[in-house]
Amino acid sequence: MNVIKTPIEGLLILEPKIHGDDRGYFFESYNAGTFEQVTGLKIDFIQDNQARSVKNVLRGLHYQNPPTPQSKLIRALEGVIWDVVVDVRKDSATFGQWFGVELSAENKRQFFIPRGFAHGYSVLSDTAEVFYKCDNFYDKSAEGGVNYSDPALQIDWKIDLANAIVSEKDLAQPMLKDAVIHF
Repeated sequence: MNVIKTPIEGLLILEPKIHGDDRGYFFESYNAGTFEQVTGLKIDFIQDNQARSVKNVLRGLHYQNPPTPQSKLIRALEGVIWDVVVDVRKDSATFGQWFGVELSAENKRQFFIPRGFAHGYSVLSDTAEVFYKCDNFYDKSAEGGVNYSDPALQIDWKIDLANAIVSEKDLAQPMLKDAVIHF
């Protein structure tokens, strides 16, 4: 597995080794031992989530505050997404900065997001199926969020925001300066 470091500390892009032949392909999408060996991190993922969305859906930006923060390992099983995170670790040198990566069924990349990041994505293909592992259970009482259109962040979502399909909950998220953050 190839590990690509990003400009923001802790964010990693993982590229699996694909074994292909005339029958198709095979790859190991997750192995705890390999993950620990290549990243230096021992993460106990305990919850898997999957979502299907249509083109121009924008989900996010979400996080869970302590005491139940979540690290995530994201991949696209079908289609193409633009996966975005914002650093919400108040003591981080990159607080308030965002980073995006294209994840697709074709490139088979995975995006590791440690605790302390708000996460979201936009769907670039006609449909996309997204799968992600979490190292903590969902906890409604710890939910936090940042508005995807916060002008202070200037996130390029790779879609026309006039056509974005966004939930009422995400439309109502606060700007970063007003968000309840406990990192």
